[in-house]
Amino acid sequence: GPRRRVAVWSAWVVAALLLLPLLGGWLYAIVVAGSALLLAAVPGAVPRVAIRPDRRELLVIALMYVAVVGLMRLAFTVFTTASTTGPFPAFAAALLVGTAGPVVYLVWFRHGSVGELGLRADNWRSATLLALLFAGVQFALTLWGVSLPADPENWVPLLVMALVVGVFESIFFRGFVQSRIEAQFGPVVGIATAAVLYGLYHVGYGMGLTEIGFLLGLGAVYAVAFATARNLLELWPLLTPLGSFFANVRAGDIPLPWASILGFGDVLVVIVVVIVLARRHERRRAPTST
Repeated sequence: GPRRRVAVWSAWVVAALLLLPLLGGWLYAIVVAGSALLLAAVPGAVPRVAIRPDRRELLVIALMYVAVVGLMRLAFTVFTTASTTGPFPAFAAALLVGTAGPVVYLVWFRHGSVGELGLRADNWRSATLLALLFAGVQFALTLWGVSLPADPENWVPLLVMALVVGVFESIFFRGFVQSRIEAQFGPVVGIATAAVLYGLYHVGYGMGLTEIGFLLGLGAVYAVAFATARNLLELWPLLTPLGSFFANVRAGDIPLPWASILGFGDVLVVIVVVIVLARRHERRRAPTST
């Protein structure tokens, strides 16, 4: 049943997170993907869904994805992080396309709900418990015992960036891409597509094949984590921001001034405003749709 599936896949997520310090690059992706496929082959491990392709929606997903990756590429390989202000407009635009875009598309064009993106409160208790479990394991393996830079300016802006980018990645790759592909082709294809697109999108950051392979595997872990309760609380504000923050602090190659916090704050405010407006639109529409 559903509870058994949640327990099984939650255990798989924990096991996959425990492999983080042991495997790297494409080896991590192969082990994660292979074990997930083997588990998915067990009868009852994955719910069956009728295949219903929607070409228009696939086109919308493709266009948004290309826009996000293109803007990231513009920000990090054309302007580069050598400039403190140059890459930010393109970076901010990518974040907004990947967050506001899905909300506007689902609520105003498809007459759906932001709940379809995982922005829901009906199962917040179970989602919070899973979030604490997953993030606790990841924290113990990554940030536990790590000494942060003595100067707060070398890590506080990175933490804020990780939180805002975490909102974007959770909404776009899991709430939107994964959910919409799952609705058309089932959970295995939805999770695989979200994982692959998540790994490849890091081309926009200028990352190499080894890093992309590892992130493809990590994307599969995050996708399965989201699928257990379909609530973004499982991923944000703990799991995905913790991973991103640790990677950025360890790399130390993204210098951010204190002023960058205001920029990320502005992006977050726009995202929240769009979601609030979408909720209001849903409520105004409800009486006429019943």
